[in-house]
Amino acid sequence: MTAPTSTGWIETYRGSVSPWETDVTEHFTIAFYFDRLDQAEANLMDRIGLAEAFRRGGFRRRYDLRFAREMRAGAAFHVEAAVTGRDPALRLGYRFVDSANGEVTTWIDANWDIAAPAGVTLGEWNGPTAEERPVPAGTDGFVPTAAGRVRPHEIDETGRIGLGALIHKFTDSSLQIGAAVGLTADFIKTGRRGFSTFELALEISRAPGSGEPFANQTGLLHLGGSSLRFLHVMRNAATGEELARLGQYGVQLDLDKRRPAPLNDEMRARAQKLVVPMG
Repeated sequence: MTAPTSTGWIETYRGSVSPWETDVTEHFTIAFYFDRLDQAEANLMDRIGLAEAFRRGGFRRRYDLRFAREMRAGAAFHVEAAVTGRDPALRLGYRFVDSANGEVTTWIDANWDIAAPAGVTLGEWNGPTAEERPVPAGTDGFVPTAAGRVRPHEIDETGRIGLGALIHKFTDSSLQIGAAVGLTADFIKTGRRGFSTFELALEISRAPGSGEPFANQTGLLHLGGSSLRFLHVMRNAATGEELARLGQYGVQLDLDKRRPAPLNDEMRARAQKLVVPMG
């Protein structure tokens, strides 16, 4: 690891975007952001003396991500991390930085329900403030969007599903709900449209282990001119226990202009039928 990049911040990962890590929207797949975060996070825990607590797990975690701009195949980047708060629990900051020009491409504000270590230099959080988004009390009106089992190769060094593998399962939900509103594989190819996420909110109640069955449901909570906001909820398929949830906010993207594109009338009509009442 390198020396601090600014007070309290240290570099905890350095690498690049491989071509096979991009998706149908032709940029870095969100699951691979979390794959890199998994590595950056473990390195930070080693540095601040929380490695053993991190590996034991058993505490709730929340990650709020804001994508400032996309990264595409071949991009070189590094991750900087800091403890940004410890009252009453642990708050962590991560920023994905374009190694070519120093621009921050992604901000991650993490809150862990665990005691923070004493004597750690705090880094100043100068990223965006996460907005509180309304969510329904239950999952009435949600539709099934993914199901399966946690596979052995998806387990990380803690003995539980890794962050990247977890998000891949939510990506299945995103593609399923996208197809339901008309953003199908054929439409993406012929219409040159995709779904680009600009905000994520991941809450992990308990990371599942190898062989555990899961089932995801998704609710469409907001329908805008070009924007859609989803909430994906993962449960243990046998017991109904909530394991994790992912709030996802994004826009339909013109893949050539790399700009938001309005939903057409057919897609809007299909999406309207899926909007979940917030009352």
